[in-house]
Amino acid sequence: MTEGSFSRVGVVGLGTMGAGIAEVLARGGLAVVGIEVNQDALERGRGNLEGSTGRAVKRGRLTEDAQREILGRITLSTDFAELGGCDLVIEAVPERLDLKRKVFAELDRVCRDDAVLATNTSSLSVTDIAVTTGRPTKIVGVHFFNPAPVMKLVEVIGTVLTEPEAVTRVADLVKGLGKTPVTIGDRAGFVANRLLFGYLNQAAGMLESGHATRDDIDTAMKTGAGLPMGPFTLMDLIGLDTCLEVLEAIYAESRDRRHAASPLLRELVTAGLLGRKSGRGFYSYDGSGTAGARAAEGPPPVVGVVGVGPLADAIAALCDRAGGQVRDSAAALAECDLIIEAAEDAEAARALLPAAAQAAKPDAVLAVTSVGGSVIEQAMAVGRPADVVGLHLPDPAGTLAELAATVATGPAVADRAAALLERLGLTVVRCRDRAGFIVDALRFPYLNDAAAMLGAGYADAGSIDAAMTLGCGYPTGPIADLDRLGLGRAVTVLRALHAETREPALAPTPLLVEHVTAGRPLR
Repeated sequence: MTEGSFSRVGVVGLGTMGAGIAEVLARGGLAVVGIEVNQDALERGRGNLEGSTGRAVKRGRLTEDAQREILGRITLSTDFAELGGCDLVIEAVPERLDLKRKVFAELDRVCRDDAVLATNTSSLSVTDIAVTTGRPTKIVGVHFFNPAPVMKLVEVIGTVLTEPEAVTRVADLVKGLGKTPVTIGDRAGFVANRLLFGYLNQAAGMLESGHATRDDIDTAMKTGAGLPMGPFTLMDLIGLDTCLEVLEAIYAESRDRRHAASPLLRELVTAGLLGRKSGRGFYSYDGSGTAGARAAEGPPPVVGVVGVGPLADAIAALCDRAGGQVRDSAAALAECDLIIEAAEDAEAARALLPAAAQAAKPDAVLAVTSVGGSVIEQAMAVGRPADVVGLHLPDPAGTLAELAATVATGPAVADRAAALLERLGLTVVRCRDRAGFIVDALRFPYLNDAAAMLGAGYADAGSIDAAMTLGCGYPTGPIADLDRLGLGRAVTVLRALHAETREPALAPTPLLVEHVTAGRPLR
């Protein structure tokens, strides 16, 4: 063994994740020893390895000769003593602390004194595992993401006891395998899961409270936030039991209510509805599918735009693209089917809305962008509350429109508003009159969590962004997103959410407030 390198690596547990890690190591030219608890499990592990590499051959990403070379580097056994010659051993058994401790006790017995032992835990405390061994200075976390052969991110975790050299050697190995290592301290959920699961859990709570439907929340986060899939589709893919386990591990350490598992999530798990793997979770996977989107009917509406500024310009441009007619003079508002308030600030909105409502024809829909507070406050102020809905465009250049009906909105008005917006080419989702609508209510608390992580010095901006882009498939990282969306906007939305809920975790983190005051981006 050359100084600072690993040439023979053991992997304990050859399920989907463990087999994937073994494949990655063997692809990197390392000799691998794969260990399973019994012969049946070992054969399943062999099948995982052959199946994964076989699929790569069929897709043209691997030659048959290369497959044979990779599999030839992996020795399979049920005898832990085979790990005695390894420089590094990675444990990849199920996420149970008692099971992992049992494995590490055995590794401690059979492995060389200078061998580094690593756990692939995604949420458990590495320190809790390390302190049960006789070599806590040589215990690290090495969290691969599934599927390991494809995903580029690996979180490398050192505890307060771990020798810095052990962390550096593992990070160097990860880099040599073509992955991106993010080196961090031992906190439940590390970076990616700690940020991801707070957001997923909040989405479950949003559904449970009746704020919006499952489909509208998923559509909003895909179309309005640009995520690869909505939160409920993602939770079903991960497995709801896994989601619950991760949340419980993070909450046990943090006591942050954002990680206190939603009762709805817990109920689904108790009922055995675990997502795709059980055939039903938040969605059903019985092949019936869901109804397609209804095509918008009728010509584009005549739209009145009240106010001046970037939002008003964006709405006018949207109407032009859809072939709609735009009116922006008070005298022409009587011709409009839909009047959108797009004032730059609350004071301007309060001044413009009553006159616009008075000028509008009786069946016109009045849409407020809620810059002046909650939608219901503005609806009552204009004198025509039954005709008022809230409208939010998370990205004015995008295609998503969030529509909020108040308790005073007329029964058919929200439907009429949705139809008019759809005729402008927008995808419409509906929610209750609450701060942040859907996208911002879910997006900015997640971004606030990331800013708090940065402010605490737990991880730097590059590591946090890499964790979410490479580990979770996000198009951009949270720190980059904050700078893109605007720190001032983030603070405004978070303060509205905090004022509405009095949830401490929703108050803007001091780092955000400080940078807004200084007029400086986060990076």
